[in-house]
Amino acid sequence: MASQVAGLFDAGIIADRWIAEYCGGRPRGDVLCGTDGDARIAWQALLEELATASGDSLTQARERAQRQADDIGTGFRIAGESDERPWPLSPIPLLIDAADWAEIDAGVRQRADLFETVLADLYGEGRLVAQGLIPAALVTGSPYFLRPMLGLDPPGGHHLHFMAVDLCRGPTGEWRVLGDQLRAPTGAGYALENRLAIARTLGGLQGRLNIERHAPFFACVREGMAASCERSDPRIGLLTPGRFNPSYAEQAHLARYLGFLLVEGADLAVREDKLFLRTIAGMKRIDALWRRVDPRFLDPLAFDSSSTIGVAGLVDAMAAGNVVVANSPGSGALESAAFAAFLPALATRLTGEGLKLPNIATWWCGQPRELEQVLGDMDSMVVAPAFGVAPQGLPGGEPVVGADLSPGDRAALIADMARRPQDYVGQEIVRLSTMPVAIDGALAPRPFTLRVFAARDGDGAWTVLPGGFARIGEHPDIRAAVMGEGSWSADVCVYGPEPVEPVSLLPAVDSVQLRRNPGTLPSRVADNLFWLGRYLERGEALLAIIRVLLGHSFSADTGAALPSATIRKLAGLITASGAAPFPASFRRADLTQFARTALEASDEWYSVRAINRQARTIGAGSRDRLPADMIRLLDAPFPVKGGILDRAGTLQRRYAALAGISAEHLARTDAWAFADIGRRIERAVKSVRIVRAFAGADASIDDLSTLLDLADSQISYRQRYLTGIARVPVIDLVALDPGNPRGLAYQVTRMGEHFKRLPVLSDDGIAEPQQALAVELMAMTETARAATLDAAALDAIEARIFSLAEAIARRYFLQGAEPLRAGGLTLA
Repeated sequence: MASQVAGLFDAGIIADRWIAEYCGGRPRGDVLCGTDGDARIAWQALLEELATASGDSLTQARERAQRQADDIGTGFRIAGESDERPWPLSPIPLLIDAADWAEIDAGVRQRADLFETVLADLYGEGRLVAQGLIPAALVTGSPYFLRPMLGLDPPGGHHLHFMAVDLCRGPTGEWRVLGDQLRAPTGAGYALENRLAIARTLGGLQGRLNIERHAPFFACVREGMAASCERSDPRIGLLTPGRFNPSYAEQAHLARYLGFLLVEGADLAVREDKLFLRTIAGMKRIDALWRRVDPRFLDPLAFDSSSTIGVAGLVDAMAAGNVVVANSPGSGALESAAFAAFLPALATRLTGEGLKLPNIATWWCGQPRELEQVLGDMDSMVVAPAFGVAPQGLPGGEPVVGADLSPGDRAALIADMARRPQDYVGQEIVRLSTMPVAIDGALAPRPFTLRVFAARDGDGAWTVLPGGFARIGEHPDIRAAVMGEGSWSADVCVYGPEPVEPVSLLPAVDSVQLRRNPGTLPSRVADNLFWLGRYLERGEALLAIIRVLLGHSFSADTGAALPSATIRKLAGLITASGAAPFPASFRRADLTQFARTALEASDEWYSVRAINRQARTIGAGSRDRLPADMIRLLDAPFPVKGGILDRAGTLQRRYAALAGISAEHLARTDAWAFADIGRRIERAVKSVRIVRAFAGADASIDDLSTLLDLADSQISYRQRYLTGIARVPVIDLVALDPGNPRGLAYQVTRMGEHFKRLPVLSDDGIAEPQQALAVELMAMTETARAATLDAAALDAIEARIFSLAEAIARRYFLQGAEPLRAGGLTLA
């Protein structure tokens, strides 16, 4: 007990010193230094928890929070980059007291209701435009106003189901709106991940400050989407543009947390004005989509005909009332900066009261008087695109401070504003509050903005996530226009005097009907996992040949340990796989270079590195299906330290870890079955090829020993046969023994077991093609005899394995319009 008190006392001393040093610099308008009373006590408690977790090292605190974020798997991608970056998380959350938050909550809900009213009118009767409350050019000039949606009553009765608001806090503490996010709001998943990481880093903070929890909000998201659907047990998908989208990792995390299917446009098809998902069990009905696809690309028949990521006929399905889409296409017409100029008057007219969260002052230059004012006061304003699309005078598309423009840029901007004034807005220069962040081992003030999220609950009412996430500027400049996207994110904690119930997104223990069916498996996901299994096994097989070649080609005295005939066969297997050109000779230098190319060539050869890259690509697009540890192993950089054998050993251990995770941590679902089938097919092909290469009638002892090495069966053989290596027993063990997990027969048996359990499209009891081929393949291995298993028989088995792989693709990985034409499809 005494040690605990001493620890708290030390943490309190450290926190006091941090605050004194930070506020001694007198940052103006800071959320920490400008507080007193309960707010100061809350910040004191936060920093004490930070000191308790990390001692006197803010650097360690930052590294610890970042490590938790990385462990969760949080990431994001910059447009144009192929690799994800780790999500940058500050260890110091933003604290907002419950009374302050109540005003934000009320203001966000007011805006959400106001937007819904305006959208219903714009796509309905159009009275607001007719009465002059909204200029017609403001609507028709927006690229996000979608005419095909005119007159369409959205299924579920609402245009908006989910929205976000970007807020800033002024130096004197007032909150104002920087912008609204209505098209496809991003960030809720990051807010959730931030909270998970900070809860792990500062475990005692929840109890000390009574922090509001996130789980009830996400439960409302799920309930609100389900309540909008026709069916009582709806199937809901989160529609993603795919793994190259900057926030794909967030989308995958949200889908997994909420229990939604993560789907892409290619997974979906419209039939008879209903939306269906292509699955391994046929077509399955989709009742609602939470879309993260730009609405202009959502339906190539209704909007952009060049779109390849949308779903043809989706708008027709909406018009028929058969699928809910959140948010309804066209909602983004109201998120433009130009519309913000008219929102205060609309609020007064439609609700009878002013905005509870005021916008930053905005002037749309599409009106002569406002244009004149912006041009006259440009040095004290920010000039920004009116509709989010970069006009000619702002080629970067980012807001600019008028006073910061060079004479040439200023002249070009003014000239284009004269030509197309409707493309521009002027806005006041907003100065932001600052919050503490850990930089170079000390607290430093940085400006921040806050993104808040709102969603409809099961009753259709708006609920607001208590917190959201903060974006923190990289530089001390407190002008919102120059902050950009920021360098860090921070959790946002709403605290109060009353204890918070430990609410979870999980329902009550006895309220859920038990089920052991893991749910729907889209054909695309099955395809990806099938090939993930194949690539991992293919890489491991090639690596095994390289290791045998390097490990046994030379003895300790640098003489050849394997005869040239055996080395030639090893090199031939590598060359046949496309991993490297055949070596010029079998001297050490040439074989070493040959092995290096096969291991790590990055361009023209199908090396282990190239195969790993393919597996990594699939892993990046399967985050919602794979364990985080598997994703981390797939994302791990290719080893560069040590010699070739050292790097090969590192890769072998990585392959072993991936296989272990697959075997011990993946539930035995259809998803796992396809990954395992892919692995079995590739291992079966490898078994056939190495037996054919090394177990011919003229096989030497070195050939047979190499074959046992490649099949990882040396120990099994020597335990079974004490008289030495002989050709027929080696063939039987590697090819025909169903008890050898590295042998051909074992792979064939496992595949046959999988096909007995996978879904079929009819109940007539007749085997489907892939099932029949699997039975034929088992018969071929069960009836074969090691003494007569020659090259022709092995060729026939290999051809049947590839026929089976093709049958799997035809049956389960349906592409294009094929599933709409195929007979016997299940429609549910």
